[in-house]
Amino acid sequence: MGRKTAGPRSTPALAALTAAAVPFTAHPYSHEAGVSSYGLEAAAALGVDPDRVFKTLMASVDGGVVAAVVPVSGSLDLKALASVLGRRKAAMADPDAARRRTGYVLGGISPIGQRQASPVVVDRSALDHVTVFVSGGQRGLDIELAPADLVAVTHALVAPIAGTRSRPEDRRPASSA
Repeated sequence: MGRKTAGPRSTPALAALTAAAVPFTAHPYSHEAGVSSYGLEAAAALGVDPDRVFKTLMASVDGGVVAAVVPVSGSLDLKALASVLGRRKAAMADPDAARRRTGYVLGGISPIGQRQASPVVVDRSALDHVTVFVSGGQRGLDIELAPADLVAVTHALVAPIAGTRSRPEDRRPASSA
């Protein structure tokens, strides 16, 4: 993997990876307006198994904000997220709060290079792959990198936080990437 940007526009995620000397490949693709399942769109556009493409969901856990990174082929298990953090309750974060905190648009939230860093929890299934894809910080841009590098650069906790296949209510564009 090399280091390349998505054309002339860089993002804080790409800058953070470059500054940390983390190998990655940026994969731009054409985002279609009106698509609400951004991660599944990325998987299809890039021809990648959805189990290797991970979405970043911002969650409120006992008043704090956490970035949960789970496969786009599944959902976030909020009870599991709260449990692994030793907390009682988790809920999806307010979409406007997610935008302000991360500095990214919905559908383009990356776990890397957020304006105000949040604790990150990556689903354990990421470790099943040689490389995974996460949002590059804008719609139409994914970053491919080794899961160990994703964990290291975000200082993430790795835990089983993914639920079963996505249901329509899990595909809330409100705070997903």
